[in-house]
Amino acid sequence: MSLTPQTYWAEHAWLGSDVESCVVIETAASTGRITAVRPAVEIPPVGAVSLRGLTVPGLANSHSHAFHRALRGTVQVGAGTFWTWREVMYGIARGLTPESYYELARAVYAEMAMAGITCVGEFHYVHHQPGGMPYAAPNAMGEALIAAAGAAGIRITLLDTAYFSSGFGAAPDPHQLRFSDGDAHSWAARASGLKGSAHARIGAAIHSVRAVPADQLATVAGWAAERGAPLHVHLSEQTAENDACLAAYDRTPAQLLAEHGALGPGTTAVHATHLTPEDIALLGTSGTTICMCPTTERDLADGTGPAKQLQLAGSTLTLGSDSHAVIDILEEARALELDERLHTRGRGHWTAAQLLRAATEDGHASLGWPDSGRLEPGAFADFTTIALDSVRTVGPPPRLGVEAAVFAGTNADVRHTVVGGRHIVRDGVHQLVHNVPAGLAAAIGALRP
Repeated sequence: MSLTPQTYWAEHAWLGSDVESCVVIETAASTGRITAVRPAVEIPPVGAVSLRGLTVPGLANSHSHAFHRALRGTVQVGAGTFWTWREVMYGIARGLTPESYYELARAVYAEMAMAGITCVGEFHYVHHQPGGMPYAAPNAMGEALIAAAGAAGIRITLLDTAYFSSGFGAAPDPHQLRFSDGDAHSWAARASGLKGSAHARIGAAIHSVRAVPADQLATVAGWAAERGAPLHVHLSEQTAENDACLAAYDRTPAQLLAEHGALGPGTTAVHATHLTPEDIALLGTSGTTICMCPTTERDLADGTGPAKQLQLAGSTLTLGSDSHAVIDILEEARALELDERLHTRGRGHWTAAQLLRAATEDGHASLGWPDSGRLEPGAFADFTTIALDSVRTVGPPPRLGVEAAVFAGTNADVRHTVVGGRHIVRDGVHQLVHNVPAGLAAAIGALRP
């Protein structure tokens, strides 16, 4: 990622506890990191770029399937279930090539940058050609995603996903052949060929306990542990998955993962919607992070997970846009609190600052970027500025800027996004990808029958 030295002057900035005013943020070109943060500098230094509004650490999208963006709007016609939605998703997956996936992902990641997202966790499982034949370059699809993130100016953790079966004890169905490497050892051999870069890190994922047989879970978990790489897994998103797991193994998915060493501080469980009290205790005491995706979970009628109970048990919470019904991490953050209010009929489960921390520092850490998500010297110079004068956010005093942003702001209020000290979105306009809506329209249109 090309870096440009720059000093920024933030009208207001959240420094992790309080909102400070007139904050100078100095960055280093050689490292893309923050070298100094100085509040109460009322006159911007000569040459500084002014950021009007509330500047916060860059947002982390901890769970993404980039190609699902092509489903937006098209899956809202008529009734259906998660399983009928999945059939439509398979149709989109069949049309992807490395070239078309690059074009789509570049536009999707540009949309993320415009929403203040500086790092994405891409849960990637479309590995091979339709029919299952590997590409000449075995990681052509993953490499296309890494290149797309670089072209859009954001960081990526490619969570290369093990996905071998369509259900407990079943082979992949025809829709899933391009997802499967056959077994965990073949998956590990291919995934080991992926290389990180300045903007990209490589992690692993277990698609779900229904997609990876129990005797192969430890191989995937061990691959990640040996490399100190993040491990992510879809967990108990659907009650049908839980029922099938109990029938096959006489254990819940969480219990099965725990038995095979797939839970712990390096693991993020995505969704964690339908859990027993014992599951909650297992996840919490193991230090497993939980990624909630509220807009997808409600879009697919999955239900709301026991987020507060998980946090109290010891799990850190993060946020993702998953199927991209919308790409708006501010919406995901407030939905975490609002869903809990609906569930408990009580208010005040998390402060705005706690929700913002889930969307920033904790999300980056779960993706293997512990040096992101804070506005402090030594951290990566990744930050975003949210307008405090829009029709949604205007009114509260600046000291309540975090409350205004989290509980009223949207992706439309993002004015600036900076990654590695480089201005990627300026005044709402992406600086690297020309006409993002047109790029999305073209890339999605190319995938339609």
